[in-house]
Amino acid sequence: MPNENGTWVMYGVEWDDPECLHTVDEAIEYINEIGFLPLFKNEIPGFSLEERTVPEYWWSGNPILDPWEWREIIARRGDIAYGKFFNKKAGFISKEWFPYFANYRRDGYDFDALWDDEKASRRQKKVMDVLEICDEIYSNELKQKAGFGKGGEKGFDGTITDLQMMTYLTVRDFRQRKNKIGEAYGWPIAIYTKPENIYGRDHVTSLYSMNPAESGKAIAEHIMEVYPIATEKQIRKILRGVITIYNT
Repeated sequence: MPNENGTWVMYGVEWDDPECLHTVDEAIEYINEIGFLPLFKNEIPGFSLEERTVPEYWWSGNPILDPWEWREIIARRGDIAYGKFFNKKAGFISKEWFPYFANYRRDGYDFDALWDDEKASRRQKKVMDVLEICDEIYSNELKQKAGFGKGGEKGFDGTITDLQMMTYLTVRDFRQRKNKIGEAYGWPIAIYTKPENIYGRDHVTSLYSMNPAESGKAIAEHIMEVYPIATEKQIRKILRGVITIYNT
């Protein structure tokens, strides 16, 4: 969804286009088929949910047709991870491919080991400490409990984005907040959790025995297989890392 001359432009397809995804179930099937997919248009042509849906249905509020609503449904179902996984922008990763991303992005580290080796920031540690005692939590509550906001730490949004890019954090759901008497109000907001709470630690860490560079290479080569027009520069940018790519 690029900004052209101050105007947000949506790219997509017509309803009767063979590449059009018409329902959330079709979107889920497609994501599982190709393994992972950014939400919005990016450097790789065609590599997004945006470019396979009808533009005028976005933000219509109709969960049957609106891909913006689909992302909430997909996150809630828990079969596919949703978060800011691609160049700090939102997208989806299937259960099958998540261990490749976890091994590559974490470089084989669980968060505690990352902290012990002084490779994590204090702000990241504060967020992850909250997730150690809360299986899932509203984003506003996470911000407060982790000590961000007025008079506290700065950079909450950036910290949350970085933890998602590192695959230590993912979006579990979107829900309305509740007032003191239990009534829902306002727009749905993100609920965060650790991917281990969705898939289980054994699955998330199942490729830790693989060299992280090999996991990155597998991801990159899969993109090249599914989207042959993708260049090495485009792949490096969207994956945010130094990857050795070999054409096969």
